Amino acid sequence: MNENAKYIFDDLDRELLSQLRIDGRAPVSVLAGALGVSRATIQNRIDRLLASGALLGFTVRVREDHGDSTIRAVMMIEILGKSTTEVIKKLRGMPELNKLHTTNGKWDLVAEIHTDSLQSFDRVLREVRLIDGVSNSETSMLLTSV
Repeated sequence: MNENAKYIFDDLDRELLSQLRIDGRAPVSVLAGALGVSRATIQNRIDRLLASGALLGFTVRVREDHGDSTIRAVMMIEILGKSTTEVIKKLRGMPELNKLHTTNGKWDLVAEIHTDSLQSFDRVLREVRLIDGVSNSETSMLLTSV
């Protein structure tokens, strides 16, 4: 498939993606049964979604509240000048940064931080603030999901 061509989803694609979001490890036969089509149809759809780049892959999802001792926070980061690409490369190398988002407004990036202790949390904050190009940051700990 042409990499530049935009993939057009139909109802079966949307239903398949919905099922894969629920269980990315579901066997093709189970997906076929749930969607009322053949295994070959499901396998062809998955192959086409992967080839087009519409489906990037399969991953493990972990419950947010799985580790009661996990310290979670969001850190808003302001970047100096045009060093965004370099800062992002350095931040991606930090395993405690669960997700990294670009944004608009005062802050350039938002990082989701997960650590196992306050000591690790403090170290991560310090390491982020020491990255060349990071000019300012503001961090809020996440207490309870509601």
